[in-house]
Amino acid sequence: MDMHEPIYLIKIKDLCTMELGISTFGELAVEHLVGGSENGQRRVAQLIEEAMLADELGLEVFALGEHHRPDFVVSAPEVVLAAVAAVTSRIKLTSAVTVLSSADPVRVFQNFATLDLISKGRAEIMAGRGSFIESFPLFGFDLEDYDDLFSERLDLLLRINTQEVVSWQGHLRAPINKLGVYPRPYQQQLPIWLAVGGTPQSVVRAGSLNLPLTIAILGGQPAQFMQLVNLYRKSAEKAGHNPAALQLCINQHMYIAETTEQATEDFWPVYSALMNKVGKERGWSPLTRPQFDAMCAPGGSLLVGSPADVVDKLLAEYRIFGNTRFLAQLMAGDMAHDKVMNSIRLFGAEVAPMVREQVAALRATEATV
Repeated sequence: MDMHEPIYLIKIKDLCTMELGISTFGELAVEHLVGGSENGQRRVAQLIEEAMLADELGLEVFALGEHHRPDFVVSAPEVVLAAVAAVTSRIKLTSAVTVLSSADPVRVFQNFATLDLISKGRAEIMAGRGSFIESFPLFGFDLEDYDDLFSERLDLLLRINTQEVVSWQGHLRAPINKLGVYPRPYQQQLPIWLAVGGTPQSVVRAGSLNLPLTIAILGGQPAQFMQLVNLYRKSAEKAGHNPAALQLCINQHMYIAETTEQATEDFWPVYSALMNKVGKERGWSPLTRPQFDAMCAPGGSLLVGSPADVVDKLLAEYRIFGNTRFLAQLMAGDMAHDKVMNSIRLFGAEVAPMVREQVAALRATEATV
């Protein structure tokens, strides 16, 4: 069997309709100010505008990442999402991700339960270990406990989500003895997703716990990630869960313009600037234009191009993964906000209807096989 061939033949009719949404980290022009952050105020206002447009266009999910750096504006996703909840009516609101290793699970649950009440049942939590480590020294945690912190805190968060009164004991947090955690959400339980970048152990954890999984494809060829998807489904089956009922989200960078040429010329300076900045911190080689162009080509990791280009890529990836959700990760950088809004508009008005139609047709065909 080819390594990219799915181990499980999913019964497509048993899966929910694929949801389409946007995610963002809220990149910020660095100010280094004690107060008076005009860039920060402007960027938060733009994020709310982006969410409102996504809601108006019928996209299903709006996701905000948590970072603790001067170049990102969102350190408290649930606070910004609460502002979004007040001006939207349908779209689901989730973190992308909540860095659970350095956050207290009780407070995380309380914040998102409050968001759920404000939004009347639209809140979700996407938990992850995070791709940056600034939150660990900031909140007084030891990086040597990186894995244990996440495992222990996820266990407590899942316990709180299913029990009003909680008794729990771990090694890296004070125990809880028959204490209630309030408020409770509007939903019966908060949907809790796990997000991974490529760590097999995290994928096994998600499958074993029967949790929805988000895979961030931020480099390489998407088809290579089928190994993780197979591992996810195999782990779920081994733990006694139904792999055909799992929810799987794919998250990738996206930028759409009216033409392929315009999209690549708009996005190249923004993408290369941010990736080379992060790459310099991590010792990566600088990104070249030929590498970028290869990432934008069919089979590459970037969804950059015309609406037709992006439709083709999303459908090709659906045929690989059978995913139930897709999040288009926006990267604004120095790009004019009207271009970001136009990209969202093209995604919601032109790409999403075509993808939904074609996915429905594929599922109808597969359901009859």
